[in-house]
Amino acid sequence: MNTANINYQRELDRKLEQLSAEGSVPTLLLHCCCAPCSSYVLEYLTGHFRITAHFYNPNISEKAEYDKRAAELKRLLSEQPHRYPVGFSEGTYEPERFYEIARGYESVPEGGERCFRCYRLRLAEAADAAKAGGFDYFTTTLSISPLKNAAKLNEIGGEEAERVGVPYLFSDFKKREGYKRSIVLSQQYGLYRQNYCGCIYSMQNRPT
Repeated sequence: MNTANINYQRELDRKLEQLSAEGSVPTLLLHCCCAPCSSYVLEYLTGHFRITAHFYNPNISEKAEYDKRAAELKRLLSEQPHRYPVGFSEGTYEPERFYEIARGYESVPEGGERCFRCYRLRLAEAADAAKAGGFDYFTTTLSISPLKNAAKLNEIGGEEAERVGVPYLFSDFKKREGYKRSIVLSQQYGLYRQNYCGCIYSMQNRPT
């Protein structure tokens, strides 16, 4: 599917309208990168899906940082109200897989091919988990970040959906001030907001 000229927000609106008209509440495996990004996405989607927040982020370079982000997501799930209960699942912490796909791309600037390969790594695992768990849809919170390429995320998501046979929920969660709302919710719940994506390369380029 060519996603280059798609209005992802409009596509999502149509899907949500369709689900509401059908009166259905499908299951959604939501790949979550961290609690702050997840806060708005959960608030937005919980009235339309039965969600499982799936934490799989082998790009995070330090185990302590990984554990901190996972714990914050679990805390958010326990404190944030949802129309339908939100489950939690966690993939394996396997940073060696990230370093394998990043090999040869270490010096590529943030937002380039190394990041696209990281998108693929995480979305492929999410797609596999959605297939194994019998979910109706899967998607990721990553597009809420102004630094993430929503077109590329949706392109990869669509390709992984075709591979496993589970529909990808096309979206661009930064639209309609989703990112700004995530900041408000982060303050409301006192969430830890990291200042880098997670990998050692983004850590080296984070603001001081």
